[in-house]
Formats: sequence, structure tokens, C-alpha cells
Amino acid sequence: MHKSMARPFARDNSRRSRENSSRESSFFSTFTVFGGIYAATNVRKGLEAATFDPEIVCRVDTQYVYWHKSFPHNKRIAAFMTKPAKANPENMIAFQGELGAYSHMACRACYPDMDVLPCPSFEDALAAVRNKKARLAMIPIENSTAGRVADIHILLPGSGLYIVGEHFESIRHCLLATHDATEETLKTATSHVQALGQCRKNLRAMGLSREPFADTAGSAKHVAALNDNSIAGIASELAAEVYDLKIIKRDLQDEGNNTTRFVILSRSPLNYEEIEGPVMTSFTFEVRNIPAALYKALGGFATNSVNMTKLESYYESDSFKVSEFYADIVGHEGMANVARAMEELRFHTKRVKIFGTYPIERDRGMT
Repeated sequence: MHKSMARPFARDNSRRSRENSSRESSFFSTFTVFGGIYAATNVRKGLEAATFDPEIVCRVDTQYVYWHKSFPHNKRIAAFMTKPAKANPENMIAFQGELGAYSHMACRACYPDMDVLPCPSFEDALAAVRNKKARLAMIPIENSTAGRVADIHILLPGSGLYIVGEHFESIRHCLLATHDATEETLKTATSHVQALGQCRKNLRAMGLSREPFADTAGSAKHVAALNDNSIAGIASELAAEVYDLKIIKRDLQDEGNNTTRFVILSRSPLNYEEIEGPVMTSFTFEVRNIPAALYKALGGFATNSVNMTKLESYYESDSFKVSEFYADIVGHEGMANVARAMEELRFHTKRVKIFGTYPIERDRGMT
């Protein structure tokens, strides 16, 4: 990984711990830890009235996390109810979804010392970085079972952000429901459309109808709030613990090697000269509306022996007149063969948008 991205983020929590120790003892009688999130028992009545402020850090990997006002007070999610100081945006990574989402898990895997900022949508996560409320954003771009994540290709070009890294997160879906639920009582499964697609065969075998939800962890929170034993959510094991749900079935995904690829976005691109090891360059381009346009545009990559590991087409508007393409290639424009290939690409296309050059996390069997 690039040295500037791998640098640990120093933080001294000792003073904050001392200042709040008396406060915490009045809120909770005991603390336990599961999956990096602090749980509390015997929460004082009425604390559930606090609201979640996305401007404030969720310290799920250190000490504190806000109480969601829709969450029943007898559930086990930690809450530091006195408003803490504003988080340092340079030590913040944004993601789309609720606490316990796979994007949250990806953030912890790559940047365990950074604070996380849950966001309602991909646009909000990107805007948090663009508006300097967070330093980075962790965004899913494709899945080995369900394919690309909808809207991401359209959102990236206008985001003003750059890809500075990638991460592959193994997805282990769980079917979650209330504690009185069984496979026999369940009628509906709700989750993100990607998760529903990844579990399609197993859900059909169980006779469950599918109901889309904004994200996986959000579906778990929704199921807990409904308290209906006929509805289950599809989310991570971490989400089951966060929202105090029963795991009806583990490894619900149809494919055993279900993996999601994430890209890490920043306001500034990396300098490819400072990156150690193999690198990937990602970009989009628009071909001219003439015969053999794509063939001509891509010819330079073949003649210059540049490995293109990904090529996808999409329409940016509803006109269906012009195709846009997203591509990943091995190497950077400082390399002579890549420079020649990109020069030929620009000659045969209307425009090219470079998203960034970044370290390769996983070998694609390239030689």
C-alpha cells in the first residue's frame, strides 16, 4: 500500500477516557465488547431519546457510538449520550450504510485507527469527502456474484474525487430475525438489492419473497424495530450483534467465494512515482459514434501489451445514444507502453477521465 495511506493515525484517548469515566459509570453498569463495538447493559431509562448526528464521529472502534432514536431502549448498542467534541475530519472515513454494514467492516479492515462516518447514500459519502467532513470514502464497486454496484460508475466522474486504493472484502451473509422467529415463521427477506441477488437461489429454496432495502445493516435495524417474526434481514454477523437479532442461517450466499471489491476515494490523487509495487489505473471514456470506434480505441492496449483487467459499458443518460466505458489497466502513464496506449485511446475517443493510479491489493493472475 502507498506509504502515505498506510501511515497510522495517532490518537490519544486517555484524557477523554478520564474525563468521561464518571459519566459512563452512571450510564452503564457493565461493558462488553463484540466485533469492535462496545455493548452496554442496564442502560438508564430515557437515554434512547438522543438522536444520531452524522456530523459527529461514531467511535465504534474505540469507545463511543450514538444511540439511534428509533432503536428500542432494551437493545444492546452502546451510547455515549453527552455530545463529544467534533471529530477530526482528517481521521474520518465515510461509507454508505448503517453501523455493521459490510462497508463498515471494510473500513475497519483497511483503516482500523480511523473513525467512521455512516452516510445514508453513496452521494452523501462522496460529498462528505468533497466537503472535507471526511478524509476518505469506502465505496463498493463490484461483487463477484452480483456484478457491478448500480450508480457507482455514474457517480464517480462527477464526484471530483480520486481512487487511492482498493480492498476486497469476503461477504458472509446471515439471515437475521427476531428471537422468536424460525424458518417456518418467515415469509419475507429484506436487504440491499445486491445481497438479495447474491442469495437468490437460497431464498427461493426457502420460499421467501424478496423486499429491497437501502443497505444490509439497515435491513437488520429495520427488522429489529418491526419486531415481526415473519420478516428477516440479510446482513453480517456483526449486524446481528449490534441489533440483537437471532441468526437463522449463516452463509446464505449462493456462491462460497462471494467477495466485494471496494475502492477508496480521496480529494487528492496519489503520485504513482511514490507507490511501491504493482499499480492499477482506473478511468472512463466516451467513444465517438462511428463504426468500429471501440475497436480502434482499445487497439493501443493490445499493440503495447497493456493488461486491461476490467471493461464495462454503461449509459450516463437515458438517451441510449452514446456508450460510456469504465476500465482498469495494470500500470501507470509514466510507463512508455501505457503512455502510448492512452495516447491512442484519447485520439479515438471524445473524452477520457482518469480516476487515479493506486496499489493493487489482489493479484488477478497477471504475468
